[in-house]
Amino acid sequence: MTSFPETLARALRTDPGGPFVTFYDEASGERQELSTTTYANWVAKASGLLVDEHGLERGDSIRIDLPTHWLAPVFLGAAWNTGLVVTDTDSPDAVVCGPDTLSAWAEGAGKRPTLACSLLPFGVRFADPLPQGVHDVGIEVWGQPDAFTPWDPPTDDDVATSWAGNETSHGDLLGGGGRAERLLSTAPSASPDGATLLAALLAGGGSLVLVTNASEERLAALSSSERATQFPNQQP
Repeated sequence: MTSFPETLARALRTDPGGPFVTFYDEASGERQELSTTTYANWVAKASGLLVDEHGLERGDSIRIDLPTHWLAPVFLGAAWNTGLVVTDTDSPDAVVCGPDTLSAWAEGAGKRPTLACSLLPFGVRFADPLPQGVHDVGIEVWGQPDAFTPWDPPTDDDVATSWAGNETSHGDLLGGGGRAERLLSTAPSASPDGATLLAALLAGGGSLVLVTNASEERLAALSSSERATQFPNQQP
């Protein structure tokens, strides 16, 4: 079986303290590192937020409309952990967005769970009130437990992603052997290339250095200091 919950559990047994996601925002100066254990804790909190607080169920679709940021791998993991289908459709069952796309999703907040991330350091709340019906992840996520066990967990046959209508199962996404490298990427994790890379690194025992707002010279420097290989990034 190669569902996400099983793959994450295996990663926790293998290397709980090793870095899994290291994030750099060269515009703000933020550096955030998530070990496998810390990543799993964040995934658990986000899973509880999606399921226990907002009533999403296995098979529901979710649009993770986030740029290159460490919270995108967290919500990808939460979606897969609970059997949600990550999609690029404009009419999903739920949305997670950032400041730049908040206005585009706020109008439909009464029709679907709409969660917004400030993308400020440490995952804190928005400084200003959000539109009616939009939920602030920086407020709601902290009250969720650090462990989450789905009562209806996905299997390897469940759909993990649906990009432009092309569906990929948990087994196909996570069962290919994975990648054991430490790779540096600038691609948004909530994109076809980014999601595939994240899943491969988790399955193979690798790790991700996620960078935004960096020059080519700075990317090369970070690649050297983090002992990571630059991954060819293809934007969605």
